[in-house]
Order: sequence, then structure tokens, then C-alpha cells
Amino acid sequence: MAAPRERPGPRSAPSLRGLPGTDRAAEFGRWKAQCLGRADLSRKGSVDEGAAGLVQLLNGREQYFTTSSCAGRIVLLDGGINGFEVQKQNCCWLLVTHKPCVKDDVIAALKKANGDAILKFEPLVLHVQCRQLQDAQILHSVAIDSGFRNSGITVGKRGKTMLAVRSTHGLEVPLSHKGKLMVTEEYIDFLLKIANQKMEENKKRIERFYNCLQHALEKETITNSHAKEKIKDKNNSSYTHKKKRNPEAACGKCITEENAKECENDDDLGMSVTIFPEDY
Repeated sequence: MAAPRERPGPRSAPSLRGLPGTDRAAEFGRWKAQCLGRADLSRKGSVDEGAAGLVQLLNGREQYFTTSSCAGRIVLLDGGINGFEVQKQNCCWLLVTHKPCVKDDVIAALKKANGDAILKFEPLVLHVQCRQLQDAQILHSVAIDSGFRNSGITVGKRGKTMLAVRSTHGLEVPLSHKGKLMVTEEYIDFLLKIANQKMEENKKRIERFYNCLQHALEKETITNSHAKEKIKDKNNSSYTHKKKRNPEAACGKCITEENAKECENDDDLGMSVTIFPEDY
């Protein structure tokens, strides 16, 4: 598997800030359909098997969609001869695998290196666009608790809320310089044992993330359902109470015909409630 799939969002997308809740949800839905409808621009052209379940879970929820993902990989890069600072877009990919790697594969790939070859292990990277900040906060909390402690939320000027799921247990070691191997095969074998252990740990964290996220989303659905029922019951109760209301008891004083009308008008004002959605 090669580079993470990258599906950038619309450059001229309208702002979500200031939009009513319904309009904001509709606009987010259009962004989601547009993004997921695009071709996968990764080298592989499809979602990594190790991240497929997680991506499917997120994209199946109306408040999320993924913009790029990589399940984690062991990579051997040939980065040129001008130092060890590797830029992926300007380097040669000598070896890429999502599975445990063996020494013979790395040695064979190193024979193709002309510059500074670097062995890397990269854990899961997942970018998710969220409908609103509280959705991102739920996902961020789950990611942190699952071991992806380098995760973070970014809120753009247009109200776009992005969550990056990242971990810190990576590995990056130079192996050759100007095409010349600088380490022993024994050391390469040692590095691969570490990389493979990190790969296994990464797999466990993804599984933990998936299970915890599934539980958190189910809990949120139940909570939202109960909240809607309470609001509905409260509105029905308020309506019934208003119909049977005693103006004298409500106003707490001797009622004249004129005062009764004033109390009824006050009641109308008191029952007028507007709920504004939170901005990003």
C-alpha cells in the first residue's frame, strides 16, 4: 500500500458559520456527497484493508466523513543525496507494506537505492471532517483513549471542522547514504523486529478505536433520542398547562378583566422560546 488517499474538499465551499442548523446540516451533506463521490487519489486507489471497517463506520454516520486514511505501513524510501530530510513527493518508494516485513525484502529493495534510504514505520493516519465541534470532540476523546494521543481538531475560518487521528509510536531510521549501506544486515533485522512489533500494536489500537467508537456512537444515539423525547413531552405538557391555566393563580393577585388580559399576554411571551444552534 502506498500513500494515504487524499480527497481534498471543495476550495470554494461556502461558510457554515452563521447558518441555521438545518441549512448547515444540508450544506455538510453536500460536502460529504461531493467528497465521497470523487475518485481515490492514492497510489493504491482504494481504502487500506486495515482501516476499511473504521472508514465505513464513520462514513455511515451523517455527522462524519473521511477525507484521507492510511492503516499504517512499513516504508523504505530513497530520498536523494542531499541529506536525510525526505520529501515523499520527491522520493522513490523502494518498499511499502501493511504486513510484517522480513529482512530479505528490505535488502533486495536497498539494492535499488541511489541516495539516502530511510526505513520508516508509520501508524494509522485518519482525517475526518465533522459536522460540528461537538461531533469532533466525541471522536477526539475516543481516539485519545484508544492510544492515538497525537490526535487533534482544527476549525477553519469557513466553519470546517477537521479531526486528525494520529499516534506517536512511529519509527524512522536512515540505512544508506549515497547508495552505500551504512548498517549491518543484523541491525536491519533488529529494526524490522521493532517495526513489526509497532505494526502489531497499531493493529490493536485500530481495533480498540473501532470498538470504542461504535460504543460511543450508539450511546450518543440513545442520548439524543431520549433528549428529543423529553423535549417533545415537555412541549406537550406546556401546551396542556397553558390551555387550562388559571390567570389568577399564575399572576398571584386579584384579577380584573384588564389584568387577566395582561397575564395572558405575559404568558404568550413567556412561552415563546427560540433555540439557537452552537456555532463552530
